[in-house]
Amino acid sequence: MIRRLVIFGGTGDLAGRYLLPGLAALHETGRLGPDFEVVCADRKGRGDEQFRAWAAIQLDRHAPRISGDTRQAILTAARYQQADIQNPAQVAETIAGAGPVAVYLALPPVLFPTAIQSLRAAHLPVGSRLVLEKPFGEDLTSAQMLNRLLADLVPEHAVFRVDHFLAMTTVQNLLGSRLANRVLESLWNSAHIAEVEIIWDETLTLEDRAGYYDSVGALEDMVQNHLLQLLCLVAMEPPITLSERDLRDRKVDVLRSIRTLTDDDIPHRTRRARYSAGVIGDRRVPSYTDEPGVDPQRRTETFAEVHLAIDNWRWAGTDFVLRTGKALAADRKEVAIHFRPVPHMPFGHHGSIAPNVLRFGLDPEDLTLALTTIGAAVDTLVPVTMTAPIQPPDLPAYGRLLLDVLLGNPALSIRGDEAEAAWRVVTPIISAWTRNVTPLHDYPAGSLGPAGTAPHR
Repeated sequence: MIRRLVIFGGTGDLAGRYLLPGLAALHETGRLGPDFEVVCADRKGRGDEQFRAWAAIQLDRHAPRISGDTRQAILTAARYQQADIQNPAQVAETIAGAGPVAVYLALPPVLFPTAIQSLRAAHLPVGSRLVLEKPFGEDLTSAQMLNRLLADLVPEHAVFRVDHFLAMTTVQNLLGSRLANRVLESLWNSAHIAEVEIIWDETLTLEDRAGYYDSVGALEDMVQNHLLQLLCLVAMEPPITLSERDLRDRKVDVLRSIRTLTDDDIPHRTRRARYSAGVIGDRRVPSYTDEPGVDPQRRTETFAEVHLAIDNWRWAGTDFVLRTGKALAADRKEVAIHFRPVPHMPFGHHGSIAPNVLRFGLDPEDLTLALTTIGAAVDTLVPVTMTAPIQPPDLPAYGRLLLDVLLGNPALSIRGDEAEAAWRVVTPIISAWTRNVTPLHDYPAGSLGPAGTAPHR
């Protein structure tokens, strides 16, 4: 296990909100030894006292349930280092020490190429590991370039292209429910499943993220990475093991099987929109184009919906719907498996009974199955919903990701060819949207989305 973590961008929102609390969770569960060290580096020039005061505030705010001993242990293990990632000499000073180091690039993705080159010039110790947040590149070409740079720095198994969705309990339960239950796996194909919805709808608006979000939009922020990863777990063939090679090979198979959308397909298989002024609950929300830092000329979408087809034996004929939107009427974050209707209904007055649906709730995390049964009156059918909460994990998602990095287990990170395959799926859509092949609609904040958005089924 690596005993030293260096975070470049170590006093940013990612470090304060997720990484320090993740380390605290590892300490709380006995997974960090007393000799563990975390170096938080940036170019701001904070003093140690100022840094520790900041770190204490982050732990109190984002990990309020940890013990006092854990809080103090993390503050003791953490130290500050002023370093500009574009300066190889300062990078070398920051990573200097005995043995390998885990380097976390909690930086804007535009700095990744420079950071990788600086680490190479600084002679990253043998056996070190490198962690990069999404998005991995801005398009297919830049992702391929990043992969070439990384290959000159560390071997592929030491690269962690992390997606915290893969460490969420319910996401992993997609695998558990499929692969540990014979009754489900035998139905897990297009003969029984008509549609799979992968939805991340939220009431949150831009939330002061214009600097990043307005340059990418909903398609690249959510669909290209998080939602495609969920699709892979739903649609992949059962792996031989859950080792890094077996699991990631099967995910790449799915991405390679997704039918490429053409300009003729895209207008009726994709939708994009952005929110206008409206009301969400008791708060008034301005139009996206009036949010601070937004450039209306970019025509950035805050709602994206894509219908994909998988051309293989298991899934031919099943529709996969990936959708995400901001400033919507309600939070809906789930994977919904819609089964086909039964071929014959022998009941006289069954009415319009919906087919069965299996829902994996992502936030909150739960498992729901919608069935049909006999009602109080003879020959009457009624819907029945069974819901089971998911047992909370002992580690938050970022705690699990950090543990995998420190232990050297990349199974839940994204392999280089996988990152490129994901870009190949969305690149035709990005190109078509840039050329306005699909119109950019508006929807009022607090609504379901653009006209024609189906309500929660």
